[in-house]
Amino acid sequence: MAPDLIVQRPEGLYCPPGDFYIDPWRPVPRAVITHAHSDHARVGHGHYLASAPAEGVLRVRLGEIDLQTLPYGQAIEHHGVRVSLHPAGHVLGSSQVRLEHAGAVWVASGDYKVAPDRTCDPFEPVACDVFITESTFGLPIYRWRPDQEIFADINRWWQGNADAGLASVLTCYSFGKAQRILSGVDASIGSIVVHGAVEPLNRAYRAAGVQLPPTRLITEVTDKADLRRALVICPPSAAASPWIRRFGEASTAFASGWMQLRGARRRGGYDHGFVLSDHADWPGLMRAIGATGAQRVIVTHGSIPVMVRYLAEQGLQAESFETEYGGDAVEADVEAAPAT
Repeated sequence: MAPDLIVQRPEGLYCPPGDFYIDPWRPVPRAVITHAHSDHARVGHGHYLASAPAEGVLRVRLGEIDLQTLPYGQAIEHHGVRVSLHPAGHVLGSSQVRLEHAGAVWVASGDYKVAPDRTCDPFEPVACDVFITESTFGLPIYRWRPDQEIFADINRWWQGNADAGLASVLTCYSFGKAQRILSGVDASIGSIVVHGAVEPLNRAYRAAGVQLPPTRLITEVTDKADLRRALVICPPSAAASPWIRRFGEASTAFASGWMQLRGARRRGGYDHGFVLSDHADWPGLMRAIGATGAQRVIVTHGSIPVMVRYLAEQGLQAESFETEYGGDAVEADVEAAPAT
């Protein structure tokens, strides 16, 4: 039997014949990066390979790095391993990594979702022998409503607050979720103010051709009446900081897949919760795994035991990798940008 194309090492997921890592969590000479979230893309690697659409957001997040980009679907060969990147539908530039060597094909998914999203390329099933899948929301309780329904709920909440003279403070992750929300809200309701961690990423999205409504930093708002009708997009950490006091009386909300859990909104101290995730729900995970045709599935970060047991019951060879990815639960580097 051929040796595994991807194995676990203390630094991360390693390809032995290619001598490179995928989304390593410790510094390595060569890293293939699936996407620019901070738990998958870290500073300190010698050389980075990522998709061409990810270049702008990666440079915003990581600064000056030795970055090589590859268009989706285009393959390169490294030490006899054929490497190509394919859309994961998670955030701008997110990729699945396809490796081919000695007749075997492995795909590492990174994070992904199968629902439509106008801010990034849609998920593309990639046929393979072995599929490494995330399981952030890998429980049958997680089933997402269509985006248009969630955006309609957000617009109604914003309009109601604006009519009452309240700012609408919507917390979400600054990369990916913020831009997805911006792409779906009704900008005619009022001004949109964003945190300093969000605006550089907005610029990277616009530079990549993604259409977003106009956004401003709070320092750019001269009419205080605008703030009382504004939609404010900021990371969760900002909701508990002095920055938020500048908006006066406000209604607060959090947009996350975790809002589907009973009590999550209350524990976070939010007035409202919107169930919106950039990860696949349970039906999406099952659909994506099935579309690969893989008979061996390796489950990473999330609901690993449940997924492994269920997939084994379906007749697949199911196992797991232990990783240091944070799924949808963390945004470690929002303080890298000033609030402004």
